[in-house]
Amino acid sequence: MKALFLKYRSVIRFVLLFMGSYLVLSTLYAVYLQLSKGGLYAPDFITNLVAKQSSDIISGLGYHAMVVPSDTAPNMELFVNGKYLARIIEGCNAISIIILFMAFIIAFSERFKKTLIFLLAGAVLIYAVNVLRIVILAIALYEYPEHKEILHGVVFPGLIYGMVFLLWMLWVGTLKPRKAHE
Repeated sequence: MKALFLKYRSVIRFVLLFMGSYLVLSTLYAVYLQLSKGGLYAPDFITNLVAKQSSDIISGLGYHAMVVPSDTAPNMELFVNGKYLARIIEGCNAISIIILFMAFIIAFSERFKKTLIFLLAGAVLIYAVNVLRIVILAIALYEYPEHKEILHGVVFPGLIYGMVFLLWMLWVGTLKPRKAHE
């Protein structure tokens, strides 16, 4: 058993670090969401901010956009040129994707400073790309409503998850090779 543990030590380390950091970060996020219920910002501060930033950018591109909290559900309702277009829910704020990204980077962590810088830069990049994803998706849904299913269900999730995958590959590419028994 000891020989197996030594042979697969790096794999076991990765799995434990990934699962542990994912569990801790997800639990912290769940606590944040629980504490956000009934707060000043519907449905929570981050989702509200993402919705407002998306709306501001859409308006800056020549459309009249606005977001309002839903009266019936925990989401923000997005209107473009007076037409109800979409609801922006907690799952649209990219935090769950950022948590997944961070768990992977932590599991493959190297020097503290290098890892921290990559975590912060990656989180900011994912957040910004997510806001732009919502903007482009909203405009695409406004202009091409007949393509709603493929745009929302395939194209735009593929872009955000594809970018996270590329960030992971970039991170792995910067790591120093380890010896066989490390």
